[in-house]
Amino acid sequence: MKIKYFEDTDTALVEIGNSLIAETRELSEDVTLDFDAEGHIVSITIEHASLRGDLSEISFQRLGCTSQKASEAGPSPARVLQPSLSPVS
Repeated sequence: MKIKYFEDTDTALVEIGNSLIAETRELSEDVTLDFDAEGHIVSITIEHASLRGDLSEISFQRLGCTSQKASEAGPSPARVLQPSLSPVS
């Protein structure tokens, strides 16, 4: 998963998968969803993103466990990601 923010257009793009986009649906005036041929969400585009939330910090927290070893270690700590000052490709 990738999150890209285009400062010049104030647009956030959340890329969930890498499938080809078969259909785009407008969820609201500022939010569109892209789907693949099987109906799975590929990406979410949010226009006027800075008006929707604070983009100076994005947090990620994995909940649950994927293996017995992970469950023995306890819950995963939250990760806080600071925006990069360099362009992301």
